[in-house]
Amino acid sequence: GNRNIKVYPLKAGFWESIRSGILKNNSAQVIEPPSTTTAAKEEPLPEESVLSETTKPDGTIEQIIFSSGGNVDVYDLQALCDKVGWPRRPLSKLAAALRNSYLVAALHLVSKPGGGEGGSAERKLIGMARATSDHAFNATIWDVLVDPNYQGRGLGKALIEKLIRTLLQRGIGNISLFADSKVVEFYRNLGFEADPEGIKGMFWHPK
Repeated sequence: GNRNIKVYPLKAGFWESIRSGILKNNSAQVIEPPSTTTAAKEEPLPEESVLSETTKPDGTIEQIIFSSGGNVDVYDLQALCDKVGWPRRPLSKLAAALRNSYLVAALHLVSKPGGGEGGSAERKLIGMARATSDHAFNATIWDVLVDPNYQGRGLGKALIEKLIRTLLQRGIGNISLFADSKVVEFYRNLGFEADPEGIKGMFWHPK
């Protein structure tokens, strides 16, 4: 379905950072391409951390784990999209979107049998967000979603903050996203601002 969307970039010197590295004192610069070794080092390293842990009355231990290693199953993602009411997209395109993202952050609910009992842990996808980037100046955050059963716990905020932290560590400061009108205030509280410096999000459509 159609959704009202706007671009919400973080407040930053957008055009200044775009110009840096391209023009300086109106003189042309020769930029040497980075070596493959350097490029590999600039890729965000996978991260995994436990955000919360609870013990159920039956002894089962439940953990909510954040990871940024891109380990998201496309079928699990489609099921999560169904839960939040998003229109279905072809699985092949979902897989391509994950594969071509600069960073994919996920939240999994991991349930472990307690009391030293045997059995393997169950892992369930309950949240995801991803970012595309030119690996230099700009990044855009997409597909931020959290299972409705786990909303209201600050998980969406944790996803966005960890994405932003990783992007900033890579020197990427122009960060934008697309937001439904009903969640504008949520992103505003995280530091996003509508149309800073008069910048407008524009979308092509056939006439």
